[in-house]
Amino acid sequence: MKKIIFILIFAMFVQSSLKADIAHFLDFKLILNESTAGKKAQNSLKSKLSKGMENIKSKEKTLLEEEKKIIQQKKLIKPEEYKKKVEELRLKVSKLRNERNKLLESVSKQRLKARNELLKNLNPIIKDYMKEKRIRMVVDKKSLLLADENLDITKDIMGILNKKLKSIKLN
Repeated sequence: MKKIIFILIFAMFVQSSLKADIAHFLDFKLILNESTAGKKAQNSLKSKLSKGMENIKSKEKTLLEEEKKIIQQKKLIKPEEYKKKVEELRLKVSKLRNERNKLLESVSKQRLKARNELLKNLNPIIKDYMKEKRIRMVVDKKSLLLADENLDITKDIMGILNKKLKSIKLN
């Protein structure tokens, strides 16, 4: 009887130590896009980008109308005055391009900041989870060719993250 108990305990020990040597994986992209904080950040950035692009498009329309007026006036005004108006229009177009680039750069920086903030909060969660479950290695899913779905810890980690981090400050 003692031998059977000893064998069972030994088998459980071997099984748990084998489990610790198997690498588990996470889908970081899914966590970044589908976690509560990640979704809020994405929606906020999409909103900022779409509002900014709408504003730029309305300015583009105004500049196109201004261009048409200048072209219509070409034969009616002096060549020097025409050149002056064309130069002013080019400056406005250049300013609008700069405004568009600044908007895109700003959104890109905020997206990177949000991603880094999310990862900064995610790392301790993963470390604690690894200690608790006695996991020695976690790999990103995109680095895998093929793996057993039972080794995917994405849902567990996302659940913990959603409880701890509700939103990310973007400004």
